[in-house]
Amino acid sequence: MCGIVGYIGDRDCTNVLVDCLEKLEYRGYDSAGIAVLDQGVIKVSKCKGRLSNLRDKMEREGKPKGYVGIGHTRWATHGEPSDINSHPHGNKRITIVHNGIIENYRQIKEFLISEGYSFVSETDTETVAKLIDYYYSGDPLNAIIKVLSEIKGSYALGIMFRDFPDRIYAVRKDSPLIVGKGENENFIASDVPAIMKYTRNYYLLEQDEIAEIKKDQVSFYNLHREQIHKEVNTADWDVDAAEKGGYEHFMLKEIHEQPTAFKTTVTPRITDGLPDFSAEGFDIQRLSAYSKIYIVACGTAMHAGLVGKYVIERLARKPVSVEIASEFRYMDPLIDDTCLMIAISQSGETADTRAAMELAKSRGADTMAIVNVKGSSIARDADMVIYTHAGPEISVASTKAYMVQVSVMYLLAFMLAYANGKITEDEYRTYTEKLVSMPDVIEDTLGLESQCQFVASKLLNADSLLYIGRGLDYALSMEGSLKLKEISYIHSESYAAGELKHGTISLITEGMPVIAVATQSSIIDKTISNIKEVKSRGAMVILVCSQDVVVEDGVCDHIIRLPEADELLMPMAAVVPLQLIAYYTAVLKGNDVDKPRNLAKSVTVE
Repeated sequence: MCGIVGYIGDRDCTNVLVDCLEKLEYRGYDSAGIAVLDQGVIKVSKCKGRLSNLRDKMEREGKPKGYVGIGHTRWATHGEPSDINSHPHGNKRITIVHNGIIENYRQIKEFLISEGYSFVSETDTETVAKLIDYYYSGDPLNAIIKVLSEIKGSYALGIMFRDFPDRIYAVRKDSPLIVGKGENENFIASDVPAIMKYTRNYYLLEQDEIAEIKKDQVSFYNLHREQIHKEVNTADWDVDAAEKGGYEHFMLKEIHEQPTAFKTTVTPRITDGLPDFSAEGFDIQRLSAYSKIYIVACGTAMHAGLVGKYVIERLARKPVSVEIASEFRYMDPLIDDTCLMIAISQSGETADTRAAMELAKSRGADTMAIVNVKGSSIARDADMVIYTHAGPEISVASTKAYMVQVSVMYLLAFMLAYANGKITEDEYRTYTEKLVSMPDVIEDTLGLESQCQFVASKLLNADSLLYIGRGLDYALSMEGSLKLKEISYIHSESYAAGELKHGTISLITEGMPVIAVATQSSIIDKTISNIKEVKSRGAMVILVCSQDVVVEDGVCDHIIRLPEADELLMPMAAVVPLQLIAYYTAVLKGNDVDKPRNLAKSVTVE
């Protein structure tokens, strides 16, 4: 959500800023802008809409020219998307870009107006820019520290002072920001992909640390002006991983990367044929001692947690509660020092999930993070961390992140079941062996792509559709439904198949698509019965099922049969056709698959 970049060096600053912002488009935005120090003057160019609009505007009006600047892609929170509300904000002396929300901006704005300041935008960001200006008397660091003592909320700030053309400043609290280290050039960015074309080396900014960035030097300070030493990190994936690699969209590329992402996440955690998290610094005896496990996440990550709940409870007989992160902190949860909270987040910056984890810690619970981004906020705050080594996921609609999150849940479930004495060592080894074989099954499932494309063509004119399933299949249906609505903009809902008769079946009309998932043998007959109910009321039924499911003629209109696999592990195979159906439906509708409207990849505000 929103993207910040900054540059200082010997290159054409405007080109670098726009290039870096382009790499952050996946985060979601509705306006874009840059500020460049051009011959002693801060020149700003910004506008509503895509980066292409900004490029067109600069072609018409002229591009700022210089070697130091900041840029931003905005996802509106305060004030509608507009040219005026677009970032950067400030005045002739000071210009800033900002991610996050300033909670007390109204009080600050009223004070500044009383001091003679005027405002042109509806944003909280302009308030911060003018508060910096209010405190600025020739010492940038002093002004920034004073402002940080007054503002409340979450923020990542890139700041430029006209009087100091040889540097930019950066600071963060609860919103991600990194400092890229190059050769005679340095950067700031919200995320590593923005700068991968120029450098793989970067520093992670901690809470309320201030970076002073020159082209040949980076210095870090705390709020007491004490200098801080920081270690340089190196991205362990290259720029090719953040490019499309010949695929039409990042989403399709990332769907096809799932077998590899699975291997890089699971294989290093297998020792002598059994799961092993000793490298993460914890053992299974510690995990098995908790009275209850809470899994807290948002969206797709929450759906991965639901799969984890089913598998942990089925195998380990350990109670698991899956909660939406945005609800958890307001429900006064019964969590204490006997519980474990598992927070799942692709970015490791999801604001609601982080807030929920802070609540759990305040009540004595231990916390575990399952995240894809090293050094992210949730990873740093958690007591235990499991990294999902999926590489960068650029498409807003998550696919491979879901796959690796689910794979980690299976590893934990197997370990807990064995530690609690619910499975024998032979069963433990057998489950692990079957899990390790899943990349081949996923690869085979990708071979169903043409069938999924055909099914997608049948959904184009639908106004609404349903996904149904039971047990693990229901958890999977929820993810399939989310994927479709995210990128195709077709209204879609997921229901436990047994709930249809309790109201939802009244929605079924002639030709309405219903996508059913049936992979669990113990409930196949009941699911087929539910399919017959919707079919008899005119539904067009698409069934995603195991190879051995017997379906009578006329029960379904289209069947996608999955490769053979252990039914407990079927969610990792069955999700692939659901992802592909969503993808091809969006493509056939002509939608922007990787950047769906109104959505952001990393939701860093509540």
